[in-house]
Formats: sequence, C-alpha cells, structure tokens
Amino acid sequence: MRSNNNTMTTEQLITQIRTKKSFLCIGLDVDLNKIPEHLLQTEDPIFEFNKAIIDATHDLCVSYKPNTAFYEAYGIKGWQSLEKTINYINEKYPVIFTIADAKRGDIGNTSSMYARAFFNDLDFDSVTVAPYMGKDSVEPFLAFENKHTIMLALTSNEGAFDFQTQNDPETSGGKELYKVVLETSKSWKNAHNLMYVVGATKAEYFTEIRKIVPDSFLLVPGVGAQGGSLAEVCKYGMNANVGLLINSSRGIIYASNGVDFAEKAREEALKLQQEMEEILG
Repeated sequence: MRSNNNTMTTEQLITQIRTKKSFLCIGLDVDLNKIPEHLLQTEDPIFEFNKAIIDATHDLCVSYKPNTAFYEAYGIKGWQSLEKTINYINEKYPVIFTIADAKRGDIGNTSSMYARAFFNDLDFDSVTVAPYMGKDSVEPFLAFENKHTIMLALTSNEGAFDFQTQNDPETSGGKELYKVVLETSKSWKNAHNLMYVVGATKAEYFTEIRKIVPDSFLLVPGVGAQGGSLAEVCKYGMNANVGLLINSSRGIIYASNGVDFAEKAREEALKLQQEMEEILG
C-alpha cells in the first residue's frame, strides 16, 4: 500500500516490480478515433476505455502513463476524463506508479504551478519534464517529497539527433549533449527524485547512460510500435533494482477496436510481462 501521504516511494515501486515480475508501464494515450465504437455512446468514452484497460491489465504492469496531450485535445471534458482516470487508479489500485506524461518545463513560479497541478491536485506520482531551460525549470518539481520528476534525456524520436547527440568540444568538453544534461542534473537540489526518459530505439547508448546514472530509474518508450528491443534495453540498461520502466502504449491499448479490446490488451500486456519475467529469472 501507499504511505500515509498517498505517494509511491521508489522502494514501493521496486517491491511491485519484484512481486509482479514486471516492469511494464502502459501508456494511456486515448484517441477517440481509435477506441471501439460502442464506447462512443457512453457518457465519458475516454474514461470508460481507460477503466476497462486498467481493470484488464493492472496485475501485469507496475505503472500507467497518460500522455496529457490526448486529454487536453478534448478541452475541459478531456481533463475531467484524466482526473477520473487518475482517481480510479489511486483508489482501486494504489500500488500502481502513475506518470503524467506532460513534458512540462518553465522557470520559477510557472514550474511550481505545473508541479502543483500534477502532484497536489491530480495526485500523480511523477511527471515528465523537459530540461532545456535548466536547473530553475526543474528544481520546483524536485521540491515535492516522494514525488518523482522524469526528465527527458535521450528520446526515441528521429529528431533526437538534432540536439541530444550533438558534440561541441568548445561548449561540452567533447561530450554529447545528453551526457552533459545527465551529469548536470545530478547536482541539482533533490536530484534523488529524478528519473530519466531514454528511448528504447537508442539501446546502444544505455551502457554510457548507466555510467552516469547507475542507480536511477529510466522510463523507456519505444518498445513495440517504435521497434525497440526489450532484450537489448535490459542487457545494457538494467541495474540491481531493475531500474527500468518499459512503456508500451499503442501496441497494448489498441490491440483490438472491437468489444474484446480489453481482453486483447491483456493478451499483449501478458506477452511483455512474461518476457520480463523470463529476463528477471
């Protein structure tokens, strides 16, 4: 169960991973154009879709990650669906680690307000942030005790090579930018609350990343629909406490667009969980 202040500690997350023999994170990226048609007749199709997916998969995963863009796109109704979703997870499955995939990041008071929105109001365990504006854009998130800030480090998209892997000897001492970001972040106040986003399509980089942040949890998108290899990520990225949250979104939640969508989602989640159990031994 959660601690008294209704937050999920790193130790509790590790316990869940060991208990469930899973380090699966399921992305709840709900598109009304893709969900089963019969749900569109309900009062809140987004929530009904999420609720069915969550009920079908909660024992196979340790985390859920709604990407907030998929809710913000529908205005206030979408935001209400997000609120109902996070409340449902926290009330019915309190051992699940929740991630607001919002990729926020602004200076000072603005970041503090973003943090309050996701940590206090919605009661997420963590939120993703962009580090481009530096320390004073991230530290307001880190100030929240037992909440986690998941910082973009090396992403799985094609444009990641535009900046993240650039190497300017004059400004970075011959290190790629993502390494500078990782190393610099370790000096920030409450850096122990940091986790990092590292794309599965960059599996060959995990060895270098683990030299810099050996003990941190890494949120890893890109397994499945984007072609990343779970085995490769685990080979180079796993640490003594596993230290990985492997995210799959489309490959699980849209396994079927029929009335059997939740059952099919469970089947896909089970495949990944069984592969993880085998890797964990």
